[in-house]
Amino acid sequence: MDLRDDSFWMSGRYARSLIEVTDDLSRLDDGNFWAVSVSFEGQVRLARFSQLMKARFPFSGSASGLIAGNWKSSLDESAYCNYVKKIKEAIASGWVYQVNACRVLTADFSGDELASLFGRILSSNPAPYAAYLSLPELAMASASPELFLKRNGNKVVTSPIKGTQTLDESGFGEKDQSENIMIVDLMRNDLGQICRDGSVDVANLLRSEDHPGLRHLVSDVTGELKDAISWKQIITALLPAGSISGAPKSSALQVIAENEPVERGPYCGILGWVEGDRAELSVAIRTFWTLRDSKLHFGTGAGITWGSEPTAEWEETQLKARKLISIAGGNL
Repeated sequence: MDLRDDSFWMSGRYARSLIEVTDDLSRLDDGNFWAVSVSFEGQVRLARFSQLMKARFPFSGSASGLIAGNWKSSLDESAYCNYVKKIKEAIASGWVYQVNACRVLTADFSGDELASLFGRILSSNPAPYAAYLSLPELAMASASPELFLKRNGNKVVTSPIKGTQTLDESGFGEKDQSENIMIVDLMRNDLGQICRDGSVDVANLLRSEDHPGLRHLVSDVTGELKDAISWKQIITALLPAGSISGAPKSSALQVIAENEPVERGPYCGILGWVEGDRAELSVAIRTFWTLRDSKLHFGTGAGITWGSEPTAEWEETQLKARKLISIAGGNL
């Protein structure tokens, strides 16, 4: 097998030998296995393969990092802190309650070795929703800890993450808890558009999850889908995810558009698979991607509320990026 072969892997599901790529969400209702990538801005890429099997990821990681130079940020520390201040001004005016403020890191990258980087990620930074996707115009290597949507029949669950700390810290503060609860309310409303009346429930509120070097605050929101609802209706109602946009979502998206100088692209979108009435879709955070343009990208961000301190939020974006950038190589 060649590292450049187009393929998809997630949770032991390995698909290869690409048949087609489409942006038509209605195709998800045909019962076939589809790898799914939807960007933060809504660009849809659905991929179908001729071979699907249960397998470990077939490539081991490289012995060293792939990046030798510096990573450049779309927002430097000063600009990011100013972004946080603008969000707080919008909160003070009553326009928004919370915004997820992101920046994109970019480094020079040559070759088709993203599969090798993903192999290193699996061994050095295992994540519950780690996924790899290689298509002719896009390749992604994700160590996502966050579930966007899991479906089994008519039952669905989403598990937003809001709140991040190091493993040696104890207990999440009021800022993290209130931020998580705001996004839980948003996700309850989003699920309410596609689920049966009265079926949406918060199964777990404010539980903690440990990941390599980080602890997250997570909640689980469940529901039962309405009869005969399509995948297009489901995905359209839920995108973009509340945890990486903000609340109210429409106001947060406007703040993001006005302040982030580059598109997020695949970062903060969704990545995973759909097969009939089953699915596992992650929020594409902790994710490397390349558009086959000799550049490798990685996104990082933080949730901003009235209680946010700009320098601390910058450091949270550094914390979230540090481990995975060290695996890829290069200087943060």
